[in-house]
Amino acid sequence: MADKTRILIADDHQLTLDGIRFHLKELGGFDVVTINNCDTALELIKSNENTTPFQILFTDLSFDNATQQTNLKGGEELIKAIRKNKIDIKIVVITGHAETNRVYNVISNLNPNAYLLKSKCDATEIGFAVQKILHNEYYYTHEIHQKILRRNIVQIQMDEVALQILKELPKHVKIANLEGIITKNDGIKIKLRSIETKLANLRTDLNAINNIDLILKAKELGVID
Repeated sequence: MADKTRILIADDHQLTLDGIRFHLKELGGFDVVTINNCDTALELIKSNENTTPFQILFTDLSFDNATQQTNLKGGEELIKAIRKNKIDIKIVVITGHAETNRVYNVISNLNPNAYLLKSKCDATEIGFAVQKILHNEYYYTHEIHQKILRRNIVQIQMDEVALQILKELPKHVKIANLEGIITKNDGIKIKLRSIETKLANLRTDLNAINNIDLILKAKELGVID
């Protein structure tokens, strides 16, 4: 009989730990261990690495039980530590964080093998994600995939003029005040009519109802700080 896939689940909420473990039990074929903090999770992964290694880690991003004595404050630091130690383990982020900028940064910088949302995944999706990553594929739940796709599309559409307008717009009461501030790459100042046209196009691209909504969506997408 083939050895079971060893899975470690790290989360600070017992209900989440029990829920994921229940779904994995439904699927069968897994040896599951749960832990409620990142420090112990890393210790377990490292101490079992050469004997009975974990093949998969499920981890949340935020851990509310972190203290001043805690070395790893959350899932992002745990993943970074795993990468730093060059540990061979598949990583599944399972979290409530769906903010586009947070998602984009986690995927871009930490490269998890899967990204799932707690509120929208069940045994079927967990099983599908596990099978994907065990075959060296990546899996992002539909909502996450759409956010990353949109973020990439928006990033491609953003030129230097658009970024200047988005950064300067919150600083001024009137759009007319932007004239003389926004410039092209060659230093030529852009006329008000061109700025207004650019703003209209940006509102369309980001599906914003007005300029205030435009700034909020640009921030949510991580286009501007």
